[in-house]
Amino acid sequence: MNKFLFFLLFVAVSLGYIFEIDQLIARNFNPLTSIKKIYVNNAIKTQNNIERYFNQVTTIERLQQENQELKNYKELYHASHNELNSILEMLGETNFQKDDIKFSKVLSYIDFDNFTKVWLDYKKDDDSILGIISNGFAAGIVVNDNNRAKALLNGNDKCNYSIFVGKDKAPGIIHKAKNKNHLLAKYIPIWYKIKVGDEVVTSGMDNIFYEGIKVGKVVKIKKMQDMQTIEIEPYADVLKEKYFFVYKKTIEKKKEKELLETTNK
Repeated sequence: MNKFLFFLLFVAVSLGYIFEIDQLIARNFNPLTSIKKIYVNNAIKTQNNIERYFNQVTTIERLQQENQELKNYKELYHASHNELNSILEMLGETNFQKDDIKFSKVLSYIDFDNFTKVWLDYKKDDDSILGIISNGFAAGIVVNDNNRAKALLNGNDKCNYSIFVGKDKAPGIIHKAKNKNHLLAKYIPIWYKIKVGDEVVTSGMDNIFYEGIKVGKVVKIKKMQDMQTIEIEPYADVLKEKYFFVYKKTIEKKKEKELLETTNK
């Protein structure tokens, strides 16, 4: 009887070894394995939460700093604006300036052989000439064509506006250049000293733009007897743009404004 029990025990152990039953039990029924999995998962979740927290803290600090900078710019703007108003009042200024900038979409080309003329999605019912701005740079002008807004972009032969060149603000007028990648500025007085690399900005003297919008930089100078011309590498890549900002400046009589405000009260 003892021999028979011993034989059965020997057979059971042999079969367990052959089919790796002990390892199967250890893999599936070992409580330490479950505890280890729970620990690893919790550790990973905790690490992710810590990283997310520190990322949020960094983002909040950056946004707070940017917000503070914007507040500073706002205060500087108001201070400059108030100072300008005070100066105008001291000078007895009779006119005031009202600026208007609107976002406008390019509808289509006007002529398929001239990409510098396009229709804009903009209401234009007067004969004023407006300025076009692209990414902060002067890009052309807008004129009225049968109550439609026709944009004449930089490089068009009828796109003209006044500019200043360099630190001395040498005056000139933008024209089309022979090089399609450049602009030409004409009628610059000969006594102004201009050098290659000087920056060109709008002058605002023609009421098309306000002063200081960047146009490009000087790449070539040609001097004549009583004037000089320059070639400009423009900053605005107008032929690739599908949207523009249209700038409008209007000058109104201060007395008329005050009378209108009094009437409306």
